Amino acid sequence: MGDMTTDDAGSTRRFREKRQAILAAAADAINEQSAKGMTFADVARRVGLNTTSVTYYFKRKEDLAAAAFEQTLDSLMAMLDEAAREPTPLARVERMVALNMDRLLRIERGEARALAVLSDLRAMDEPMRATLMNRWRDVFRRTRALWGTARSREATDLAGARAHVLLENIFWLPVWLPRYEVDQYPRVTARLMALLRDGLAVDGAAWAPAPMDLPADDAVPGREAFLLAATRLINELGYRGASVQRIASELNVTKGSFYHHLDAKDDLVVACYRRSFDTIAAAQRLADERGGTHWQRLCDTVATLVAVQFSERGSLLRTTALSGLPASERQQMIDRSTRIARRFAGTMMDGIAEGTVRPVDSLIAAQAMMGMLNAAFDMRKWAWSMDRERAVRHYASTLMFGLFDDRALG
Repeated sequence: MGDMTTDDAGSTRRFREKRQAILAAAADAINEQSAKGMTFADVARRVGLNTTSVTYYFKRKEDLAAAAFEQTLDSLMAMLDEAAREPTPLARVERMVALNMDRLLRIERGEARALAVLSDLRAMDEPMRATLMNRWRDVFRRTRALWGTARSREATDLAGARAHVLLENIFWLPVWLPRYEVDQYPRVTARLMALLRDGLAVDGAAWAPAPMDLPADDAVPGREAFLLAATRLINELGYRGASVQRIASELNVTKGSFYHHLDAKDDLVVACYRRSFDTIAAAQRLADERGGTHWQRLCDTVATLVAVQFSERGSLLRTTALSGLPASERQQMIDRSTRIARRFAGTMMDGIAEGTVRPVDSLIAAQAMMGMLNAAFDMRKWAWSMDRERAVRHYASTLMFGLFDDRALG
């Protein structure tokens, strides 16, 4: 009897270990190709199994993708539980950032495996999508609770913006952190946390942006409307979820007229990215041409771009669509994003030199800025529930004044 129990325990452990290896391989595949692009054959190859063996653990590809996403959500919940035990909002956020940096350090050292990025949650089929989105909302609410119980509706709104920007910066870390040596990770953690704690504003700085009118691209009639519709749908449904048919029907045009504008879906995504990056670059350029302090230029640029993200028509393409692109196109888009981030870094450095921007690590702060602006799209419903100017002020305050400064409640 005892031998049978030992045997059972061994086979249960082997089952668990094999299942875990498949999940880790699935996470890698999702991160490289998106959930819809992942195949059983690819996952099987990564773990040295045949495809039939994988189906023993997960009957359908959707089940495997859902399990990989659930593992990410479970991991986030576990970190939030640990962070919630700290005594103050600042200590709780510091703990959450430190836990994530430690996880990325272990991945870099080969001591842990990467988790599946959550970009494709919305592209999942029902009823799985509803279940996963509910879990995601739990993660968001738990993150918002790091700031304690809100005393008013406005304080709840502000905590929501802060939670969103914190999570987005955590998700954005794997994109830019590999540019640093592993022994620099503690320094990066300290500098990122200093930004999240104190923001970019020096003492006495005011939020008084003068938003700018960005030029419309009407070089090709109909193209701008097409790219806007595509951007919105890709943001909402993920790269694989937004089919060409869906985009065409959104605009009441035929699939044929889509191909008149662009050759293929990858071309469409690249065109959407170019339009988004051109929009950010145009805002930066206009702010520089207008002149004024470098703090003012940052305020004007941020206010303009957040307002674009919150508008009913405009939006910038989420970086989550990158995982659907072929590697060469993806790298081109990341390179353009880096150039735009460097311009933000330059403005911050000049502001530090003139005394209007708090001394920060501007390379890290610029990446955080890119993450904050990019993620604003997901806060549109939040923004639409309040006065637009207040929504922009609340959201922008997260990095301009830090995650713990209540001046935005003015």
